[in-house]
Amino acid sequence: MRNGAISNDGCSSSTSISSQQDVEDDKMIALVLSEEYAQLDGAVGRRLSSLAPVRHLPRINLHFPSISDSSLDYQRLLQRLNLYGLYEVKVSGDGNCQFRALSDQIYRSPEYHKHVRKEVVKQLKDNHVVYEAYVPMKFKHYYKKMAKSGEWGDHVTLQAAADKFAAKICLLTSFRDTCFIEIVPQHEVPARELWLSFWSEVHYNSLYELQDAPPLQQQQKPRRKHWLF
Repeated sequence: MRNGAISNDGCSSSTSISSQQDVEDDKMIALVLSEEYAQLDGAVGRRLSSLAPVRHLPRINLHFPSISDSSLDYQRLLQRLNLYGLYEVKVSGDGNCQFRALSDQIYRSPEYHKHVRKEVVKQLKDNHVVYEAYVPMKFKHYYKKMAKSGEWGDHVTLQAAADKFAAKICLLTSFRDTCFIEIVPQHEVPARELWLSFWSEVHYNSLYELQDAPPLQQQQKPRRKHWLF
């Protein structure tokens, strides 16, 4: 079935009901888990207290590193993780990695990435005046593109996530001259911290202290073709 065509076997109706139930289940689970993990931990932040964060500027990336540069960037990121005693929960490199990493930080599971993406897109759509100046295209086209699964997140969606979830989002990066970036809510005091590693222009993962890392995590290496955050 393509292009929204309705089949004659009644499956369209049942699929719609099932989809609606999934949405309601996601909302309920997200609410419970968000309340459970909303307390500000700050453990990772204490390890990086000596670093001065760089001010975040929402933007869409238009430059991608070469293979050799990206390999050097990854080694630099690994060195920083080792230096500060931090652990990456590696999420799938399927184009949803930013939202999976945010989901892992908020709900302790990357599997709620669809819910996170939906909330971020709603934030963009409902507050277009705040974000549209950072987007070099028609804003409606931009947020509709971002609503699609597999569409790579960028620094604009990070700002929208910080605003939506009242969170300070902290990135330990692979940039040569920028180790630590903070994204803070624009209109309220953050209620939590979300820590991500950022292999620049390639991949995001979720970040923990070694002793706080989940015991069993499937390690998945990002596929290079999904280059954009």
